[in-house]
Amino acid sequence: MPKNTTIHKIVIIGSGPIVIGQAAEFDYAGSQACISLQEEGYEVILINSNPATIRTDTDIADKVYLEPLTLDSVSKILRSELPDAIVPTMGGQTGLNLAVELSNSGILEELNIALLGTSLKTINQAEDREAFKDLMVELNEPIPESKTVYDVQSGLAFANKIGFPVIIRPAFTLGGSGGGIASDEAELTTILKEGLSLSPSTECLVEQSIAGYKEIEFEVMRDSNGSAIIVAGMENFDPVGVHTGDSIVFTPTQTLTDKIYQNLRDAALKIVNALKIEGGCNVQLAQDPNSNQYYIIEVNPRVSRSSALASKATGYPIAKIAAKIAVGLNLDEIINPITKTTYALFEPALDYIVAKIPRFAFDKFPEADNTLGTQMKATGEVMAIGTRLEEALLKAVQSLEVSQSEQVDLLSASSVKKSIAEILHDVETPTSNRLFDLFTAISKGASIEQIHQATAIDPFFISKLVHIVNIQKKLLTGMVTAQLILDATKLGFNDTMIRTLTGLTEYNLLKLHEMGDQQLVYKMVDSCAAEFEGQTPYYYQTVGTENESIPVGNSILVIGAGPIRIGQGVEFDYTTVHSVKAIQKAGYKAIIVNNNPETVSTDFSISDKLYFEPLTLDSIMNIVKLEKPLGVIVQFGGQTAINLTQGLVNQGVKILGTSLKGIEETENRHDFEDLLQKESIKHPKGATATTIFEAHQIVSKLGYPLLVRPSFVLGGRGMAVVHNDFELQKFLKPAFAASAGQPILIDQYISGIECEVDILSDGANVFIPGIMEQIEASGVHSGDSIAVYPPQHLSINQKQQICDTAIKIGQQVHCVGMMNIQFIVADDVYVIEVNPRASRTVPFMSKTTHRHLAQLATQLILGASLEDLALPSGLDTEPEKTYVKAPVFSFSKLPGAPTVLSPEMKSTGEVLGSGNTFASALSKALIDSYGFNPSKSANKVLAVGIPSTLKKEILSSGF
Repeated sequence: MPKNTTIHKIVIIGSGPIVIGQAAEFDYAGSQACISLQEEGYEVILINSNPATIRTDTDIADKVYLEPLTLDSVSKILRSELPDAIVPTMGGQTGLNLAVELSNSGILEELNIALLGTSLKTINQAEDREAFKDLMVELNEPIPESKTVYDVQSGLAFANKIGFPVIIRPAFTLGGSGGGIASDEAELTTILKEGLSLSPSTECLVEQSIAGYKEIEFEVMRDSNGSAIIVAGMENFDPVGVHTGDSIVFTPTQTLTDKIYQNLRDAALKIVNALKIEGGCNVQLAQDPNSNQYYIIEVNPRVSRSSALASKATGYPIAKIAAKIAVGLNLDEIINPITKTTYALFEPALDYIVAKIPRFAFDKFPEADNTLGTQMKATGEVMAIGTRLEEALLKAVQSLEVSQSEQVDLLSASSVKKSIAEILHDVETPTSNRLFDLFTAISKGASIEQIHQATAIDPFFISKLVHIVNIQKKLLTGMVTAQLILDATKLGFNDTMIRTLTGLTEYNLLKLHEMGDQQLVYKMVDSCAAEFEGQTPYYYQTVGTENESIPVGNSILVIGAGPIRIGQGVEFDYTTVHSVKAIQKAGYKAIIVNNNPETVSTDFSISDKLYFEPLTLDSIMNIVKLEKPLGVIVQFGGQTAINLTQGLVNQGVKILGTSLKGIEETENRHDFEDLLQKESIKHPKGATATTIFEAHQIVSKLGYPLLVRPSFVLGGRGMAVVHNDFELQKFLKPAFAASAGQPILIDQYISGIECEVDILSDGANVFIPGIMEQIEASGVHSGDSIAVYPPQHLSINQKQQICDTAIKIGQQVHCVGMMNIQFIVADDVYVIEVNPRASRTVPFMSKTTHRHLAQLATQLILGASLEDLALPSGLDTEPEKTYVKAPVFSFSKLPGAPTVLSPEMKSTGEVLGSGNTFASALSKALIDSYGFNPSKSANKVLAVGIPSTLKKEILSSGF
């Protein structure tokens, strides 16, 4: 069927701020959908409140509304724009729920606005637990015994009838919010109360537990003609009972017989056809490991977090294809962008294995409950590709950026001293650390059967872990041969791991590599197992004899930021993508290396070449040796890329932008202290320490309160305000651990207004786009504080002092590109920190100043001057409008995590509010961040969790 020509203007609803359960994968889906619809000639209007993402850039859609995702806000935009249609399936659960609200309000009917793609009836049928259950009964598809309840008593009565344990699944929530597994009445009562309160329809499904079954997912694409394909079949390493977003996942499926796979595939297609899905959707099933029995778990009638993973794993761009289906095109009419010769009806075939491992925030919140269940807790994920399961898994482990011992030794520090029996008891309960606990148990002699009995993990997966441990033990023996090195490399052991285990020098290891009959090569991801010629500039490293990656020449390599976690989020995907755009505009080829499947930067169409690899020195150097780029840019990959700089320089790699010396002058606390003293720049009194003894000596001279600040960290990791000896003892060890051998700074805590600037510099002159003021008191991480631009409480003299100091620092460290500087304004203006890279504030300032700051910074890195870019020295002109950036927290997903704000960042995302006054901008920002309702009095709203430090601001702002 040809595309719909009766519509011209389409609205895409976003997903709002990044929270656990709804993260960057929807930024990826939404941005790709916008591009796809524009390709078909439609005018695209985007509504979203998240400033940190590519999706809210002005060039992604014809018009972008950075406005709250509420019924009132979106209704006003619809009345103003009068679109022909809405696509609600690219904004996660937020977009779906808002589409339902809009329909129920009558505005869609009033304005004759159509819902494109999957219909509202289908959305309700898939999301409403009772309606979905009725459909499964009608289709004769097996589902666990269950009952939809609207109150606690009904749930208790049903659970007692079928017996515990039971699974609770709230309707219309994201990331399993409000759900869980209950083993008794007390647990059920607690979970049901929360689930009913979080469900927009006050509805939960109480379901017979099938925990322990294999969990299988299918990403399905269907068009209005009824044609449907399986884009990817995925199998969870963890059995049913762990949210799929928190489980290790492999694709293709690994342990299913062909008969069982076809049964599940047929069931998925049957359900999708019955629902009349139009576009992409996700079907989750449970397979009894001991029989042919299976159960249907649920269907997500939209693109999901798994859609991003499936897209990157196969190269099949689900969101792009789904958007074209939404406007009437069928799969046999859409060209597959991978092959550019076959059509999108072609089902992907893989000749490799993909592993996804979730990334958790428990390294920041050791107090939080790290047990895993049906409610998602991961903040992000990594993906790796290999020709063997072990290889994909170990590459994913290397991508996690967890402790050095876990990444090199694969052993859990918390379990090393425990007995096998103790570890087996621990792993019965899934936790964020279970993979490393399993490696530890195996290394101590636990059998496959013992682990299977304790975890219900399929013996096939456990056997792969055993294989890895056995090779590791051989490497530890010292009896090293070229064949053993080759075997280890095939399983994903990188050179750092091998040298650590064997004690080999870099030279000797290289000689052993050269003796092998196979070498490290790069293979192309083409979605068709090489059956057709692929056009994708998308590669992964493995062991083989034929290298498929041909150097592009005249290239610049950009290092990404890896998995999303608290302190390093989607804003670095934003800066990476913009850096690539500037590189390409300057006439160079842009190469990205990254490992995050959720993001726009890892879409193969963004760069000239994409390497999906761990962000380790080993991986980067292998790519550098092949591609021989003109230089490497580290400024846009957060702390991950900055921390690689020393190792790259040591191996002769040219770093573009601020030099290693300039980076160390700002990142190393001791060097930074020397710089400030040498330039007579005011800063809190303090000193650096490398031992606990030195730290106590500094404290005795300074007195309390104090700030403890590690070197080379992201998101304020290990930073704390301490008021006494007890707190000092509590925070010193974590600070030294976070600093990884680098000095920590201990300085006086100064109470005042905290503010920051992002500067652009060509090495001689400095441009300051604007000054951001933090509303929270000093001592709260800037990522957790509400920020306002232009500043509201700074005098002209204070602004000038900030600018003069920023210029001096930029010039002294010879900043080339971008740098972030943070201040406290009290009796004077004090510098507290410098980040020699792009920071999380870059998207916010880019969108409020209407300048692509990351692109401008890249042009400076490539040799342009401020004059070339028509950028003046000093502070830019302030806008007439006011902009407020408010943080969003996911504390409800992390029970036990400290909710008190501190120098260590805790927020997962942010929203933007704009207005002609500070009051109106703050009001908009608080709607999507704290659930602020401007129709209520401020006094009532203050009870819902707005920090007490904001009370005065809110009450004085006219609410």
